[in-house]
Amino acid sequence: MTSRHPVAFLVDVDNTLIDNDRIAADLKRHLEREVGRERQERYWAIFEALRAELGYADYLGALQRYRVEYPHDPHLLTVSAFLVNYPFANRLYPNSLDVLERFRAWGPTVILSDGDAVFQPRKVERSGLKEAVDGNVLIYIHKERELDDVERRYLADHYVLVDDKLRILTTVKQAWGVRVTTVFPRQGHYAHDPKALATYPPADVSVERIGDLLAYDLPALLAAAPLMTPSRTRQ
Repeated sequence: MTSRHPVAFLVDVDNTLIDNDRIAADLKRHLEREVGRERQERYWAIFEALRAELGYADYLGALQRYRVEYPHDPHLLTVSAFLVNYPFANRLYPNSLDVLERFRAWGPTVILSDGDAVFQPRKVERSGLKEAVDGNVLIYIHKERELDDVERRYLADHYVLVDDKLRILTTVKQAWGVRVTTVFPRQGHYAHDPKALATYPPADVSVERIGDLLAYDLPALLAAAPLMTPSRTRQ
């Protein structure tokens, strides 16, 4: 039976611990160098269509679909190698590992992400994040729909969720209410999307950088959860 903890920490990956925007920019430059601007733009069109279909980013899946359209492109394998062998550790935000270490001193700390079944796990492993959280990694198709499974695996009286998407934070807050402290690091393009900022209520805690969480002690994080759950998403 899963033991119950006073608090558990759930931390997103892309643009929360890792600067995924820079990874995408590096891939864009590599694609343009290898296949030219027109085909680079075609890859991203395929990528966005696939993300709309699946609900998560699938870089390798988009590459497979690109391959169907351009089956004789000799540069395809170089792009695949670029993705699989990318030095993800170089894109960790400053102090992100220190934040995970601080969290681990307070309770179970879990990487909570969504994504494909190959590239996302490899990113978590090669960046050092898997080791930093003692192998506690959950990668779902839609993580906000899997809260029952998260609770089953990491049962806690209170959760601290750190994510760069207000949509995710709002959904989890509506499900767990005062049992969760939502933390919003304003990093990456999603965190600065004017539409999202206008649509969803603010998180319990907002910081400019993930490293800013080192200034918080555990009582401050726990106390940040309001006594009432936020109102429904504004339309």
